[in-house]
Amino acid sequence: MAEYLEIRWHGRGGQGAKTAALLLGESAAAAGKYIQAFPEYGPERMGAPVVAFNRISDEPITVHCHVKEPKYVVVLDPTFVGSVDFTDGVPEDGAIIINTDRSPEEMRKRLGLEESSIKVYTVNATRIAQETIGRAIPNTPMMGALVGATGLLEIEALLEDTRRKLEKKFRNKPEVIDGNIQAIQRAYEEVQG
Repeated sequence: MAEYLEIRWHGRGGQGAKTAALLLGESAAAAGKYIQAFPEYGPERMGAPVVAFNRISDEPITVHCHVKEPKYVVVLDPTFVGSVDFTDGVPEDGAIIINTDRSPEEMRKRLGLEESSIKVYTVNATRIAQETIGRAIPNTPMMGALVGATGLLEIEALLEDTRRKLEKKFRNKPEVIDGNIQAIQRAYEEVQG
């Protein structure tokens, strides 16, 4: 059975959790990894809770079930803190990366992780997105924060592959492409933990 890394993304409809999981998966595939990237949500609507997942491996992935033990959890919407158990299934060597203007220490307390070795990282992805893209959509900055916190992929590979994907989608909008690339880079550099 293949060994694989699992990631769980929490957000709301419109924040791009599904898109971030897909872009991250495609970047990992471009780096030679086997991947799965998929969402789980009810009726699609703006603001509804969305959970998305990744599996990444050096070997073919043969399981096709819900992610139960994510090593990394990415939280796009900090208003979920206190109502969602982000630590569910996370091993002691795992990490939670949260979009917030609060410190990792404060979020560690709010999550009840004072006695745990689970790492907590924070970055203000919403502010970064607003400043670079012009819209408060935190998905691409959170990809940069995840890579910055974990070293999961090389940042250059993530930037290059994401640029290629965005160029296909936003051919006539170079400012959207450049803004997202800047957002990824800034969050990669600004993530704290």
